[in-house]
Amino acid sequence: MITTSNIYTKCGMVGVSHFPWGHMKSTVKTKWVYSCLPAFTSINNFAGQRFIYKTSSEVLFERESNAVTDGRLQNFPVSSYETAMEKISSLITRQRRGEKPPISNKLEIMSLYLKILGLDEDINKLNIIHVAGTKGKGSTCIFCEAILRECGFRTGVFTSPHLIDVRERFRIDGIDISEDKFLQYFWDCWNRLEENTTEQLSMPPLFLFLTILAFKIFISEQVDAAIIEVGLGGKEDSTNVIKEPTVCGITSLGMDHTEILGDTLGQIASHKAGIFKVPLEVTEPFDCKQMKGLELGLSGDHQFYNAALAVSLSRCWLQRTGNWGKKYQKDSNLPDEFIRGLSTAHFSGRAQIVYDSSPNSDCSEILSKNCGGELIFYLDGAHSPESMETCAKWFSNAVKRYEISSHSSFEVENAEESLENGHFLHESKTLEQLEKSFRRILLFNCLDVRNPHILLPRLVNTCASSGIYFSRALFVPNMSKYSKVTSGASVISSDLHGIDLSWQFNLQRIWEKITHGKEMTTLLEKDFKIDNKEILPPHEFLYDDASSGCHSHNYLARSAVIPSLPLTIKWLRDCVRDHPSTRLQVLVTGSLHLVGDVLKLLKR
Repeated sequence: MITTSNIYTKCGMVGVSHFPWGHMKSTVKTKWVYSCLPAFTSINNFAGQRFIYKTSSEVLFERESNAVTDGRLQNFPVSSYETAMEKISSLITRQRRGEKPPISNKLEIMSLYLKILGLDEDINKLNIIHVAGTKGKGSTCIFCEAILRECGFRTGVFTSPHLIDVRERFRIDGIDISEDKFLQYFWDCWNRLEENTTEQLSMPPLFLFLTILAFKIFISEQVDAAIIEVGLGGKEDSTNVIKEPTVCGITSLGMDHTEILGDTLGQIASHKAGIFKVPLEVTEPFDCKQMKGLELGLSGDHQFYNAALAVSLSRCWLQRTGNWGKKYQKDSNLPDEFIRGLSTAHFSGRAQIVYDSSPNSDCSEILSKNCGGELIFYLDGAHSPESMETCAKWFSNAVKRYEISSHSSFEVENAEESLENGHFLHESKTLEQLEKSFRRILLFNCLDVRNPHILLPRLVNTCASSGIYFSRALFVPNMSKYSKVTSGASVISSDLHGIDLSWQFNLQRIWEKITHGKEMTTLLEKDFKIDNKEILPPHEFLYDDASSGCHSHNYLARSAVIPSLPLTIKWLRDCVRDHPSTRLQVLVTGSLHLVGDVLKLLKR
């Protein structure tokens, strides 16, 4: 049992498998230094990057693609990708949160599926890192992946959920599995399972199937290390069919999925600890001085906790597989490969910044006088109170850092201009001009099983404590639907008829109560008309002084409900185009589904 007096445990936990190597403890002895935490953001470009992996013969090869290497798979038919998405969608159950799972003996059923596919014995050869936790388990997996790749090993990572395309859940050597390979492995699993269905054994539910598919992919691809993220909880999760992991870890704990895992931290911790095969060890916080001046690839102060756990897991994995002594001395210094991995890790939708240039401008220089307006998206899929507070801190630090760099760039540029004209600009005037050029917008939605009465105040108050305030809030429905798995190329529907916006208007009422301290008296939901010409606010909505509190039929002075996310993105782009002196900083949060939908639109 894992116990703590805090609601949000901010230390990582490492559990080590007793088979086949016996007990071993982590050797990390670093200390936490608050003064070293920089407020920064990092944007990495991986285009054209090559990865090194290590085969069983310990020969290093340069790998440029993840083409299928198992010749036996070439005989399987490759059907259309959208057909595969339809098949996967058919596995989605209609279970609501809090309801009993459709199958009670999940791990027994998982074992049967694996035996049908002939994978049951091979799983133990994957050298698995198994990671559970409330928050940060996906980021920890990505850090582990990056570290082991830099150490020369071929990696496979299984995470959830995906943002745009289901293939994101399966990474080989740091790259999403290719469409061709995905189809090869998908149809192999699908056809063989379908052929063996009976009245007692139907096709597996969605997450079970995807877990099975992950094992199939990693075994077939002969990865050196498989890094597996738990879906929900741990003890009864489908990934816990893993019996002989190399090392296990638990990230930060918090109050989430309480209707399934329990409403106390002790109950939740007992589920997470279900993946352990031996007693746990608590890792020490990460000392950022070990990074030798480099920044973590994943932004936010909370990532130092995830990095600390990833370092411990990776070090233990190397020790357990007999590779630590071959590569590194037994000292306390962080190996260069670890530093490179931590600094190059990339995970979409988690504290991610996307610069969306004006459609009429191909300039990418920050605050260039010839560049026009800017639209900057800050994306984080926070959806619990703890993660919302973390998101707010990251956003506040990120926009402050951007303003500092913008001020420096603006002042240098104008100083050069002033020298040419024979005079200098007064500093206070420059700062005043810059203060007017930023507008912070909240683009928000959350599932109706979440509690926006907690999430929105946590976001607003945390930002306000850092002096960051939102000038406007936009509430929109997600494009993605729980009942269907789509691909990045799937058609985006533009049909707005029959859309239910009652939840978005509820979010708006809560927002107005938070920001104005009183209930909304205007019944916008009743007056809202989809076919109204004013379905979108005028561009002035973002820029005019809202102190008068005036409103229209479809929006208030400081907030609006917009029925379509594609329309919202287009509207924001149009606003920036028509107001080139203003820079919009848009925080997208509340739901990973919303973040994924925005990323899908920005890539088109």
